Amino acid sequence: PPSVPPPPPGPPARGSLSLHRAYLRSPLGLLRLGQLVLGAAFWVTVAAHKYEGAAHFALFAAVLVWLLTLALFGLSLLGRWALVPWLGSRWLLTNLVHDLALGVGLYAAATGIMGYKAGRKSYCNLPGYSQQCLYGAYLSASICGGITAFLYLFSGLYCLLRRCRDQRDII
Repeated sequence: PPSVPPPPPGPPARGSLSLHRAYLRSPLGLLRLGQLVLGAAFWVTVAAHKYEGAAHFALFAAVLVWLLTLALFGLSLLGRWALVPWLGSRWLLTNLVHDLALGVGLYAAATGIMGYKAGRKSYCNLPGYSQQCLYGAYLSASICGGITAFLYLFSGLYCLLRRCRDQRDII
């Protein structure tokens, strides 16, 4: 049977947890921070307003991807990806699949849903309309989601480029 390659090296092992500062300054670390901030802006905007129908899926997708991104970011920042069974030895591939399949796919779907809902509510931003208008919230969420999807695309392409160059580490 083929042997599993050892996990890529993390920061030097110490008794206490320490930050992997090189990751934090790397393109992937900076992209992860942007994904977390804009992803939180997306789902907080949707959750703070009345939503119905397909917006439930958009909120679910955004929160799911955000939580997984937070886990990847935390493990990478602490250099503890080797602790994750099976995925730790394939950390670059794990990040690549997360970014391109989950990040881009689910955020693109969520952005499309919120953009469609914004288009359906565009009549309510007319002067003199007295009911609560969700157009601004849906449009804001759609913009945040679109930018977040592009950040996931960029980080996925970064991981793909590293993989194509036969590099196994995320930085």
